[in-house]
Amino acid sequence: MKKISLLFLALLGSAFAQSANEIVSKVEAAQKNVKDYSFKISGTANFEGGSQKLDLDVKAIPSASVARVQFNAPDALADNIIVVDKNTVSTYLYLTNQITVQTVKSSSAGGFNFDFSQLTNASQFLSDNYNVKLVDTDGASGNRTFVLEATSKNGGTDRNRVWIAEQGWRPTRVQVFNGSGKVTTDLTISNYKTNTGLTSAKLRALPKDAEVVKR
Repeated sequence: MKKISLLFLALLGSAFAQSANEIVSKVEAAQKNVKDYSFKISGTANFEGGSQKLDLDVKAIPSASVARVQFNAPDALADNIIVVDKNTVSTYLYLTNQITVQTVKSSSAGGFNFDFSQLTNASQFLSDNYNVKLVDTDGASGNRTFVLEATSKNGGTDRNRVWIAEQGWRPTRVQVFNGSGKVTTDLTISNYKTNTGLTSAKLRALPKDAEVVKR
């Protein structure tokens, strides 16, 4: 699967930001006040050679460097769960009732070519790995949408566009373009919540009767 950059997890800007650098700086400042966050991602993404519907729920605690992703669609991944921290990715496969534990570096969790450890501290990942620019602003003051475009500092050819709503300062949409300019991922972010009292134990919880395989 094409890399899906989840850098949008932390892109919460300022109502008066005039440049991408200002937005990113305020993202990092705002992240310090977020104890936990959760949201739904839905849309389409390339997976196993074709475009498929994607629906998943994300929960994370930045200070504990732990995130949980639960799949609702496509059908092949429904009810699968990924739990990730700085070092380890645990993937629960519903159909086999099996948990595969791998290091972050060696993992291809759920068939995705994506470093899920980004979810544990997305603002830091953004600053370290992407060049970001503001490409569009739409709407009247108080109800604007900012569109940011990010390109990899590490030679990657994919481009990522993220829509940030001024109301609530949260990401609402992300697109990924391949090197040829074709949209490979188009996702909507909804049900965004912060500081709801999530705990590391709840995020890490997986079925106790599942077989554990370490790789």
